[in-house]
Amino acid sequence: MKGVVFTGDRQLELMDFPDPTPGPGEVVLEMRASGMCGSDLKFYRAPGGPGRTAALGLGSSSGPTIAGHEPCGVVVAVGQGVPANQAWVGMRAMQHHYRGCGVCPQCNTGWMQLCDEGVKEVYGATGHGGHARYLKCPARTLVELPEELSFETGAAISCGTGTAWGALQRLGLSGDQTIAVFGQGPVGLSATLLAAKMGARVIALDTSPERLARAKDFGADLLINPAETNSVLGAIKEATHGLGAHASLDASSNPLARRQAVQCVRTWGKACFVGEGGEVTLDVSPDMLRRQVTLIGSWTFSTVGQAECARYIADRGVNVDALFTHRWRLDQAEEAYRLFDSQTTGKGVILPAA
Repeated sequence: MKGVVFTGDRQLELMDFPDPTPGPGEVVLEMRASGMCGSDLKFYRAPGGPGRTAALGLGSSSGPTIAGHEPCGVVVAVGQGVPANQAWVGMRAMQHHYRGCGVCPQCNTGWMQLCDEGVKEVYGATGHGGHARYLKCPARTLVELPEELSFETGAAISCGTGTAWGALQRLGLSGDQTIAVFGQGPVGLSATLLAAKMGARVIALDTSPERLARAKDFGADLLINPAETNSVLGAIKEATHGLGAHASLDASSNPLARRQAVQCVRTWGKACFVGEGGEVTLDVSPDMLRRQVTLIGSWTFSTVGQAECARYIADRGVNVDALFTHRWRLDQAEEAYRLFDSQTTGKGVILPAA
């Protein structure tokens, strides 16, 4: 089979790999949709050469690794020892793209990325991911995809949309609140979509007019372009009767946006950082302590949270498919990532079976 490999410096190759065979406790998924996530750009842009994954803080890899950490497909093979109610041939499934020890308290509650022994594998980074025809993984990493949902929606839930869901749950957002969402890339736009569906008032911020226009279509009540606004904090306070937002979510990783995400919430407000990497500088007393502000870091979701997110989207009829502006065949991956790297478009998805 062919698989997409990020070779470094914004380059990728379609390489040949053997079709996988499941071992004990494992399954093989035939990929029906493999989402493109903003986190993939870190791997796509990184320098090439030996030690690439170690330099990215991902441990080591035993050779070229297939990219893509938003896998969704159908089980086509099941290894020995897999319980019949855990996975079966024909099962429509998302994959939780981490493997832990499987027995510690974190793994047992579905938080394999927080494994007490350290995450063993990150699919699409240190282990083969979804940008190929097939993916082999432990059966315990599968989350069933509701029949009502498309494979593309399942791919989005497998990272970007699921990450937004997890952050909104950590914030305890309710329908009578106002939330400011900084960054309207795939994760931020998912947060805008879900928060609006929950009934919350959404203030969407981004420097891309195209992304702000999409946020409006997805239910944002107020759009702010920081590049065209004299005072982001002033605009948010003006829209909230001088009080500030109840909650904020930063999906941009921008240091200034992160600081503003903390500063823009009202007394007793909550701010959540979702964007990976980078730093932020805060004046602790006025920004947090003397306003009783809660600062939360939220990293993806558990298998339980992934299933809950999928069920909510199915039951409430949330149009997650609308996140996708581009659909690509596997042999179009080079063009797909070149466009995605511009960070002005919506979400892309690779359809390996197309």
